[in-house]
Amino acid sequence: MAKVLSGREEIRQWTQARAGNPIMMETPDVRESRYLLQLTFGQHALNAERNEGPDVNPYGGWELVDWDDWFAQLDKQRLSLRVNDDEPGTLSNDYEFVPREGSEEDQTTDAARKPAAITVQSPNPDDRAS
Repeated sequence: MAKVLSGREEIRQWTQARAGNPIMMETPDVRESRYLLQLTFGQHALNAERNEGPDVNPYGGWELVDWDDWFAQLDKQRLSLRVNDDEPGTLSNDYEFVPREGSEEDQTTDAARKPAAITVQSPNPDDRAS
């Protein structure tokens, strides 16, 4: 069963319970910059060189941001998070962005609703520079 999180504190608590952090990427547009929002989970994703998220952008890529900046963009884009209810003994970090009530027409693509899947692998010791 899924539930929708709209309140700042409930989103922050849900994310922090899973060792998550807010990240954002600026993407230039014709009239103004747009910001893509994501949540990243796990220390490896935060330590990745020049990439704190799933993709690298020629304009700078994903950046770890503070909650106030992230929430400002979430509010501007009128989005909420849909998360799965946790099963006993597990904390799922699956989520997707959904429009807040009355803002469905503002969403133009599925990519705007669902973030890219992030896969984190343990580093291979053979790949380390000596």
